[in-house]
Amino acid sequence: MDKSKILALIAALIATTIYGLNHTIAKVIMPQYIGAFGLVQLRLMGAGFIFFIISFFAPKQKIDTADYLRLFFAALLGTCINMLMFLKGLELSTPINSGVIITLTPVMVLILSYIFLKEKIGLTKLGGIIFGFAGALILIFYGKEVSENAPNAMLGNIMFLINASAFAGYLVLSKPLTQRYHTLVLMKWMFFIGFILSFPVTYNEFRLVQWTSLPFEALWRMAFVVIGTTFLTYMLNMYALKSLPASTIGAFIYLQPPIAIIYAIVTGNDSLDLIKVIAMVLVFSGVYFATTKLKKTS
Repeated sequence: MDKSKILALIAALIATTIYGLNHTIAKVIMPQYIGAFGLVQLRLMGAGFIFFIISFFAPKQKIDTADYLRLFFAALLGTCINMLMFLKGLELSTPINSGVIITLTPVMVLILSYIFLKEKIGLTKLGGIIFGFAGALILIFYGKEVSENAPNAMLGNIMFLINASAFAGYLVLSKPLTQRYHTLVLMKWMFFIGFILSFPVTYNEFRLVQWTSLPFEALWRMAFVVIGTTFLTYMLNMYALKSLPASTIGAFIYLQPPIAIIYAIVTGNDSLDLIKVIAMVLVFSGVYFATTKLKKTS
C-alpha cells in the first residue's frame, strides 16, 4: 500500500475516533446549555469561520459552473441535514443509540457508490459490511435498555437514520469534487451554503443561549464540537476521500460504537460485558474485511 493511502486510512481513523467521543461530549450540553439546532449554528459559524480564514492559504480555485449543483446538494446533505438530524436525534435519544444506528451508513454508501460512482462491491467488502452490521445489531438490541436520558428515543432514532442516509449521500457526492478542488476551498463553500440553508431553523435556539453564564464544563464541550467534531473531522474526511473510495470511508463508521463504549467506561458512564465484547469484535472485523480489497490491490 502506498503512503498516500496509509495516510488516508489514518486520517479516516482519527476522524472516526473524534466522532465516537462526540456522542457523549455533545449529549451532556443539550438542551441544558444549548439546544440541538443552536449547536448546529454554532458548529457552522465557528468551523465555517476557521475554514474561511485558512482558505486564504489555499490555492485560488474557482468552482466550475458544472459543479454548482453537486456542491449545493453535497452541502445540503453534509452540512445541513446531516448536522440537524444528528444533534437533534442525540438530544432526543442516547449516545449509544446514535453510535450504533449510524453504522448503517456504509451499507447506504455502498449502494449509492454502486449506482452513481460505479464502484464495484466485492465479496470481501460485502462480507465486512455484514460482519459490522451484525455487531451493530447486537448493540442496537442491547442499547434499548438505555433510555433514562432519552425523552423521545423513537423520534431520535429515526433522525439518526436520516442522518446516516444524508452522510452517505454527502460522501458519494463529494468524492468527485475532492478530485478537482482543494479541501479548504470545498469546505469554505459547503459550510457557507450549510449555514444559509439551516439558519431559519437554527437561529431561534442559538439566540436563547446565555453565553455570559456558561460554565467551563459547557464551553470546552462546545469547543470540542466546533473544532474537533466539525473542523478537524471534515478536513480529515475530505483528505481521506482523495485516496480512498467513499465506501471505505463509510466503513470506518463501524468503529464509533466501540469508541463510544470505551469512552463511557473510562469516564465511569458505562461498563463492559460479554455482549459488548462480542459486538466490538464483530465491528472491528467488519472494518478489517471492508478494507481488505483495498490492501490487496495496492
